[in-house]
Amino acid sequence: MSFASETRRRRTFAIISHPDAGKTTLTEKLLLFSGAIQIAGSVKARKASRHATSDWMEIEKQRGISVASSVMQMQYREHVVNLLDTPGHKDFSEDTYRVLTAVDSALMVIDAANGVEAQTRRLIEVCRQRDTPIITFVNKMDREVRDPLDILDEVERELGMPCVPMTWPVGQGKSFGGIINLHSQTLSVFEAGSDRRPQDFEHIRLADSDVLKTRFGSTYEAALDGMELATGASPTFDREAFLAGKQTPVFFGSGVNNFGVMEVLDALVELAPSPKPRTSSLVVNKETVSKLVQPEEMVFSGVVFKVQANMDANHRDRIAFVRICSGRYQPGMKLRVQRTAKELRPTSVVTFMSQRREAVEEAYAGDIVGFTTHGGVQLGDTITDGTAALQFTGLPFFAPELFMTVVLKNPLRTKQLQQGLAQLGEEGAIQVFRPEIGGNMLLGAVGQLQFEVVQHRLKSEYDADIRLEGCQYTGARWISADTGADLKAFCDAYPQRLARDAANTLAYLCTSPYDVRLAQERFPKIHFHPLREHAGLALQNSG
Repeated sequence: MSFASETRRRRTFAIISHPDAGKTTLTEKLLLFSGAIQIAGSVKARKASRHATSDWMEIEKQRGISVASSVMQMQYREHVVNLLDTPGHKDFSEDTYRVLTAVDSALMVIDAANGVEAQTRRLIEVCRQRDTPIITFVNKMDREVRDPLDILDEVERELGMPCVPMTWPVGQGKSFGGIINLHSQTLSVFEAGSDRRPQDFEHIRLADSDVLKTRFGSTYEAALDGMELATGASPTFDREAFLAGKQTPVFFGSGVNNFGVMEVLDALVELAPSPKPRTSSLVVNKETVSKLVQPEEMVFSGVVFKVQANMDANHRDRIAFVRICSGRYQPGMKLRVQRTAKELRPTSVVTFMSQRREAVEEAYAGDIVGFTTHGGVQLGDTITDGTAALQFTGLPFFAPELFMTVVLKNPLRTKQLQQGLAQLGEEGAIQVFRPEIGGNMLLGAVGQLQFEVVQHRLKSEYDADIRLEGCQYTGARWISADTGADLKAFCDAYPQRLARDAANTLAYLCTSPYDVRLAQERFPKIHFHPLREHAGLALQNSG
């Protein structure tokens, strides 16, 4: 027996972009066209608030930005599509990086007026490191934007791979007439309106050139010239090259007007890959060896790429988001957390439709499921049915560059603060460091906005009102040593500089870039790590 037919039906992708490129809007339209939701911008909850479906955290609603990654599942053309919406803001790049380890492809949204922006570059780099196939959607063609040929040229330069236009715009801004589908050789006529469905748009065959020239005049002829130049300079679409991350198919449209979105949804089903094999480490005769885990294998395995506390204020629960890597999940299965070798007994296992949760009847490789727990699971944990000692690799934590000291305004709320910091640290929302010799807790972040979110969440979710104060630290390095004696000597020499993070991993806190160099010269047998893998592969530093 094999689960190959089920895994072939799965598509798991992340939407990536710079803030304000229209990513969350496009997410909603994909859900709308698949039939997963009925009204864009509506949350099917008791409150009829008009916030984006994938943005659920209170601070997101206040600021209008996505700061947490949302997971949504939908069915389209007999496929199961798992869509992960990522934060566009650079201060949450760690969360986005971890999400990108859980997907098989990415949909990159580009603002046609701004082209490739700073945050998009960072995300592209992550995708390229992993050879993740990228589909490109150039958004906002109904605005005054840059020439499509310029945009393609810039995308090619930034991606370092050829663009293959799959659709082509006719005009832009006020003269935006529609898009040409190069495959079907038809022009879809643009009409503004956020309530339109694909069947509402008029389609004209390119063979009816007289009709098109009469209707769109010189705009149409200019579009044909541009399209000819673009296709002449581009290779033909090669699916193998796309799957290897060596070329990107490009689509044009206007997400807010539901226009050009259906073509993207079809491409995700037709072009994007089904789940791929994943690398794990396996201990055999006390030796660690690499093993490629195939998605259709019988053994159930999955990896925790995100932990989120208090998604539902009524339940005060914690959800471990698990990317299933192989096998099939069914209710009542015995599950084990490989890091601790303990049994995992979730109170519920759900799939997501943003705020709506549904109990899982069965799930296969590629699916994203949520295990509701009260602890015992950390980012990067491998969960199996206990029949194999697998440990998936590749979920890193980056050394923070910004630090703040936590000062609790009301000392009677110490217990709530400790609980909140423990949970937010395990969640990866921020890095929490506990100094070895006592004193106030330290928060480490990649971006300033992380501090604001954590301060807000501590107050609203844990009733712990804090003040954040500056401190002298400007960096951290996780440390390991060849022997316990070496580690002890180092710890004895720098007791003021040592702290433990949420995974109880020892870190050396720096006040300047020279600190590490000096410490390394003094203790050559100590290893300083700018990133660490999750707790399952924690550095050997507890000696």
